[in-house]
Amino acid sequence: MTKTLRRARRMVAAEQIALARLLPIRPRTVLYESFAGNGALCNPEAIFRRLLADPEFADLEHVWALSDSDAADALRREFAGRRDVRIVARGSAAYWKAVSTAGYLINNATFPPSFGKRPGQVYLNTWHGTPLKLMGFDMPGGARESANTLRNLLSADYLLAANPFMTEVMYEDAYQLRNIYPGSIIEEGYPRIDRQRLSDADRNSVRRTLTDQLGVELGDRRIVLFAPTWRGASFQSPDADLAHLADQAAELQHGLGDDVVVLVKTHQVVHSLAQGVPSLRRLLVPNTIPANVLLGVADALVTDYSSIFFDYLATGRPVGFLVSDASSYALERGTYLPLDELPGPVATDAAALAAALRDLMAPDAPRHARYDDWADRFVPYEDGEAGARVIDVVFRGRVRDRRIRTARREGKPRLLFYIGGIRMNGITTSAVNLLNSLDREKYDVTALMAFPKGETTRRNQARLDPGIRQIFRIGGMNGLKGRQLLRRLADVSTDPLRAHRRFGHRTLWRDEWTRVFGTARFDWVADFSGYSPFWAHLMLHSPRAVRAIWLHNEMAADRERTVAGKQPFRRSLGRVFAMYRAYDQLVSVSPSLTELNRTELAGYAPAERFRTLRNLPDRVEATVDAEPEVPRTEADDAWRQALEIDGVQRFITVGRLSTEKNHARLIRAFSRVHAERSATQLFIVGGGPLAADLERQVRAAGLTGAVFLTGPQPQPGRIMDRTDCFVLSSDYEGQPMVLIEAAQRGMPIVSTAFGSARGALPGDDMHVVDRDDDALAEGMLAFLEGRVAPAALDVERYTAEVLAQFDELVPRPE
Repeated sequence: MTKTLRRARRMVAAEQIALARLLPIRPRTVLYESFAGNGALCNPEAIFRRLLADPEFADLEHVWALSDSDAADALRREFAGRRDVRIVARGSAAYWKAVSTAGYLINNATFPPSFGKRPGQVYLNTWHGTPLKLMGFDMPGGARESANTLRNLLSADYLLAANPFMTEVMYEDAYQLRNIYPGSIIEEGYPRIDRQRLSDADRNSVRRTLTDQLGVELGDRRIVLFAPTWRGASFQSPDADLAHLADQAAELQHGLGDDVVVLVKTHQVVHSLAQGVPSLRRLLVPNTIPANVLLGVADALVTDYSSIFFDYLATGRPVGFLVSDASSYALERGTYLPLDELPGPVATDAAALAAALRDLMAPDAPRHARYDDWADRFVPYEDGEAGARVIDVVFRGRVRDRRIRTARREGKPRLLFYIGGIRMNGITTSAVNLLNSLDREKYDVTALMAFPKGETTRRNQARLDPGIRQIFRIGGMNGLKGRQLLRRLADVSTDPLRAHRRFGHRTLWRDEWTRVFGTARFDWVADFSGYSPFWAHLMLHSPRAVRAIWLHNEMAADRERTVAGKQPFRRSLGRVFAMYRAYDQLVSVSPSLTELNRTELAGYAPAERFRTLRNLPDRVEATVDAEPEVPRTEADDAWRQALEIDGVQRFITVGRLSTEKNHARLIRAFSRVHAERSATQLFIVGGGPLAADLERQVRAAGLTGAVFLTGPQPQPGRIMDRTDCFVLSSDYEGQPMVLIEAAQRGMPIVSTAFGSARGALPGDDMHVVDRDDDALAEGMLAFLEGRVAPAALDVERYTAEVLAQFDELVPRPE
């Protein structure tokens, strides 16, 4: 599918969603979805059948969202002639209409990124099992992989937990719902496990279905269900070594003997792939038979790391664990509980496991030593009535005598920072340093950002401390295309805060906040980026909270910045300035910058709202160790080799190649310095729109071989450590992170006198010169003559002072 076609389909889908959201909520309609539409399965299926069987709910309309055609056909056949059961194709216009208008939404996984719960809807997320393998933020790359899952969980009014372990380990910790999720966690067991209690007639019926659909004569043979989990780093792109799976099934069958038949139940995400493997065809259980019904007929279970075995503990029958990849799985994913403590035999070899399981299946054989303890811990409420109790809570509102919990609340202020696009720049560095320095015992910290797609943004995202909750904005704002166009036009042409009241845009913004954050609550929210009208506007729509916005620069001057004859920030910053009056705190990054912004932006906000919080350093040691060496390429051999030359004194600057940095002045000043002191070099580290112009300037000045533009580097500190003096030639700045990094390294610093230069470092121990070529050249020569002392920064003391300033910004919880 071409990129253009994908974009067109997304636009059509967006318009379908927008139209559907204009329709009224149908309070007696229930929308069910399991595993992205793979079937009528799991907890939603169990709740669906309970509701159908209860006369009290005869007026309900039931809508299943399905993407699997076999599952859809089977459901249609079963409920042919019933007008209260409908099927919609997942992703279709009918699907979005149902999702947008159903009074009740029940899902065991996630709705797509475009989903946003509307007022009046009740969302129950049942999830799909007690986890053995690491989940959410606990798994490698978990923050990115969990983006849509966390969004769905935060949107739900009710979460379902089979046991306290699931509540505490998965919801509260792995998905970090503690402190910010205000909904209810129903801890009443799993409705799907009710389905395992089969009558003899039902059991025989399922066995006949298996015989008919697989063509395998079961007779009196016992069934061992082999149900491994999926492999891979991403739920969306699972690994599927199905040939190995077929070999394992054959070895189990051989070891268990002819009086047993081994059937295979694959995970939903690989089922369609498994159907295409000939050696699995007569073993693969149809997806139309619910997993827990299969567990009800199975005489034993073999799995690996799948949550399915927790459900099976309620039967009291044997479980075996085949973990041939235990070592690699521990490194790639990991488990919450040690494999050698599982409630059944554990083996890396199918033949060995079959022998151990055969003994446990013998008549009158005792249960495994740990079995009953695990059953008491993980299936304590499975009496066959879990579904009835869940319906009591969600559909009848009966909460008395029910096990309902709220997510753990620790009494900390809940902080939300929007930290921007996390590209390689000073804002990203200062955001990461601040967030990583905050005491998580004192604050609950959430970082909001755009979803990282490139190598650089993923690397910056990975620099955040794992204890920081990460929320990504995925998908786009809902609303009719015409209405979105009017919103954009109004935001540009009028005061954006008045526009959303005048033209009804407030609903669009509130819906977007809900789509991204669900029901999450924060005490203090900050637009740390400070440059985007969209994000400045969105952060103002948080529910009740203190709101702050960062001013990283002399903002009035930044608004007038000219690049290639254009002023790219004039309109956008003008709209941001217009929103300042709605913010409680306007935070500049140095005292002198606060005074500049307070004076120059006096028409946008009262003076008392302008506050100061300096940028924080990162530990040099951590910075050096955290990044890999920059790969050597032919293009950058020249500057790398220049660093190896002895007897040379080197100047360096680090920053974006844009007009406010005035690198052209630095090159002119260095040209004079180099004419007097030829054993000198200048390294300009960074990327930006002026790179080509600066390269031409270097060649025209005859400085090739003395001035080196390295381009953007993931770890500029490595280059700084091999140079002698840091130089800044800016016309205006905030508190440049590179000055802190240079002071940490004890480098001499020469800087032009931009508006907030004096006071940019606590001790003012840098050599400040006028903003002209000659003064900058004189400053650089002063370093060469030994007249510029190294800067110094007492990191511990400075950090403590900054964090004390931060404490003053944050309200204490009530």
